[in-house]
Amino acid sequence: MDKLIDLIAKLSAKMGQVEETAKEQFKFNELTLTQMHYLETINLLVNPSITELAAEMNLTKPTITVIIDRFIEKDLVVKVRSDEDRRSTHLHLTEKGKQINQMHDHAHRILAESMTKGLTTTEKNIFIELLEKVVGEMSKG
Repeated sequence: MDKLIDLIAKLSAKMGQVEETAKEQFKFNELTLTQMHYLETINLLVNPSITELAAEMNLTKPTITVIIDRFIEKDLVVKVRSDEDRRSTHLHLTEKGKQINQMHDHAHRILAESMTKGLTTTEKNIFIELLEKVVGEMSKG
């Protein structure tokens, strides 16, 4: 177990380095990695409501509202009134928000390539299956 803990620590550090390097490369230093993950989640959920984002992030609606207000100030997100229910709004990434999300995706791609570059196709497939299983178990609770 100690070996696994050590490997997780090294992987976590490497992930942070890759994302920080991408932030510097794309000149998006004003955001934290956590904020970038919020933008990524908004993108993945495809224009969620505050309630949907709060549920996905496991945060309260007031907390999400504060985060979104900061994103609106930084021109990263806009609220768009729903066509179906005029009482609700949905979150859309602005062009700047989309650029940051693309940069974040780029960092993930670099990390995936560096993690698998020494593996055979069979090893890559096994690695992906194992990660899917691990992530699935972690998602349960």
